[in-house]
Amino acid sequence: MSSFRNKTVIVTGASSGVGEAAARMFVREGARVVLAARSAPALRALADELGQNALAVPTDIADRAGCEALIQSAVDAFGGIDVLVNNAGFNSRGDVARVPLEDIEQIVEVNLKAPLRLSKLALPHLQRAERGAIVNVASLAGRVPLDHEATYSATKFGLRAFSFAMAEELEGTRVTVSVVSPGPIETGFILKELDDVPDLVFSQPMSTAEEVARCVLQCARDGSRERTLSVTSGLLSHLGYLAPGLRKLLKPGLEARGRKVKAKYRSQRGDA
Repeated sequence: MSSFRNKTVIVTGASSGVGEAAARMFVREGARVVLAARSAPALRALADELGQNALAVPTDIADRAGCEALIQSAVDAFGGIDVLVNNAGFNSRGDVARVPLEDIEQIVEVNLKAPLRLSKLALPHLQRAERGAIVNVASLAGRVPLDHEATYSATKFGLRAFSFAMAEELEGTRVTVSVVSPGPIETGFILKELDDVPDLVFSQPMSTAEEVARCVLQCARDGSRERTLSVTSGLLSHLGYLAPGLRKLLKPGLEARGRKVKAKYRSQRGDA
């Protein structure tokens, strides 16, 4: 996709973080962006700021009817869909034994079922486009199991597998499917819950929302199967999956490094 000018892009989780950054970038490149998130005030404020090429559609993507309405709103407003960015995410950290069942179910609904549902609903419209693209935002936790975030990790494994399989199904058509797998991102998604995030997470380089959003746009443009942030972390996570014994051996050292990084963030926010 050489240009996003006059292309219609749906971005979920668009009220903050990576979704907001991606929406801004798509609009700057001339796209018409449909913004989806549960936070209606934040979503509408962003749409007002971005102007006539942005449409706010407050949506609970855990609800099937909400997903159907989101797709229809995009088609009604702009006549079709060219790009779907499944970015919205939810997490509830801790051992499975203590995470509420309701939270486990919500993680699966938002992180896995919703992207599958939206991809299915959007596909007929993407197939009618000159060129269509689905970009799923997963995680390095979908490349190597992450304890204390078991359900989150499972959903990202599933989303990554779905992305690769669907890409194979659509190979040779005008629709591509990509997955972006970042490590930790410097947003409220982890920084607001600093003490609950596993130390191991902070052992990896921190990306900005804008860096991840650029990967989203690159995947929508060229259809690459996967981009990771950082590249080094991607290689390390792949090695950890293939050699779990080595991962176990390296884990204490990585956790020690992560604790030091967490201490710096605590200091920055003024914690005692």
